[in-house]
Amino acid sequence: MFPLVVDDVVPFEDWTAAARASVAFLHRTVGLDVWMVTHVEEPMQVVLHSHPQGLMPRGTEVPWERSFCRPMVSGLGPRVATVAAATPAYADLQTGLPVRVAAYLGVPLITRTGEVFGTLCGVSSRAQPRTLARHLPLVEMTARMLSTLLPD
Repeated sequence: MFPLVVDDVVPFEDWTAAARASVAFLHRTVGLDVWMVTHVEEPMQVVLHSHPQGLMPRGTEVPWERSFCRPMVSGLGPRVATVAAATPAYADLQTGLPVRVAAYLGVPLITRTGEVFGTLCGVSSRAQPRTLARHLPLVEMTARMLSTLLPD
C-alpha cells in the first residue's frame, strides 16, 4: 500500500485560513499588485486579509463611497476594469489607498442571507491587458467558496 500525500489539499482550518490562502493564490495566479478580502462596515470598507500584506495592511480603511468595490457591488461598475481611468464608473474615484488604482478586478462576498459581507478584489498601479478578464471566472468561484465558508 502506498502512503497518501495529501498535505497540499487538506481542508483549511477555518475561514480566515481560506481567505489568506485565496489572496496568496490569486496573487500568484492572476497577478496584480495586491489582492484583498474586505468587509463592508459602512461607512467604511475594511481590509481583513491581503497579499502581499505590506501593501494593504490588515485594518486599512477606505470610505465605502470612494471604493472601487461600491460601484461593482451595485452593478454600476464592471467586475473587471483593465484601464480604470477609461471605465466611467471608476474614472473619477480617488480612493485614498496607499496604492494608485489603474486596474481593478473585484467580486462581492455574500452572506447566506443574501447581504453583502465585503469583497474579494485585486488592484494594480498599472493598466492591464484585456486578457485580465479571462481570470474572472476563477475569482468568482473563489469568492463564492469564501462566501459559502463565511461564519454565521
